[in-house]
Amino acid sequence: MKKIILLLSLIAIFVGCGKKEAAENNVLRIGASPSPHAEILNLIKDDLAKEGIQLEIVEFTDYVTPNLALNDGEIDANFFQHLPYLEAFSKDRELDLSSVGGVFVSPLSLFSDRIKDLKNLQDGAVIAIPNDPSNGGRALIILEKTGLIKLDPKAGLKATVLDITENPKKLNFKEIDAAQLPRSLQDVDCAFINGNYALDAGIDPVKDAILREGKDSPYANIVAVKTENKDNKKVEALMKALHSEKVKNFIIDKYKGIIAPTF
Repeated sequence: MKKIILLLSLIAIFVGCGKKEAAENNVLRIGASPSPHAEILNLIKDDLAKEGIQLEIVEFTDYVTPNLALNDGEIDANFFQHLPYLEAFSKDRELDLSSVGGVFVSPLSLFSDRIKDLKNLQDGAVIAIPNDPSNGGRALIILEKTGLIKLDPKAGLKATVLDITENPKKLNFKEIDAAQLPRSLQDVDCAFINGNYALDAGIDPVKDAILREGKDSPYANIVAVKTENKDNKKVEALMKALHSEKVKNFIIDKYKGIIAPTF
């Protein structure tokens, strides 16, 4: 009898372990910015559940931790950044991360609590820009198109304030962590703010902006994974769900041009 009880106990343990392992294999953990990334992911949770995939969304409020967590295996994918940022970050940190596709573009915009039009920008004004290489360069390129500054053409997408060759208004640039840019508005004349951080701060990226990046922006927000997992079936199911008409209509109807689908 004791042998039978022991055998049944061992079977129960093995079955329990098997169920736990199977459940873990069905989980897809993805890091995302709260808005709009996590909102979009929440929209497709039930769709993935029907395919046996449990989507766990881990929210991050910065642009550094999500890639480090992905590289360390704490999450399976992330959804918060554009390709130039991923490439620059991966190169600087020597990480092997890759994009599996774009979802939407979020134009970078310039905001101000002090002026309503760039024509009113005074000499020596202070402009805050993101302190990461790709978004900082992106802000400067947008500003160059207005004629306020000129950049060294050799700098390309990685332009920094050191690449400014002409600055007739003697504008001052303050490089600030992207997540802190909305708070900087009270201390600077203008600030370039990413769409998701503007939304989080209650700023309307369309109505409140005094300057917006064009709709032809190459900076589509992507889903990133470790390169070795690019062909993972759960990741493929995730991208199929994100590229659905349901998601496209949600982006168009909810965000009214604040962000736009790229598929």
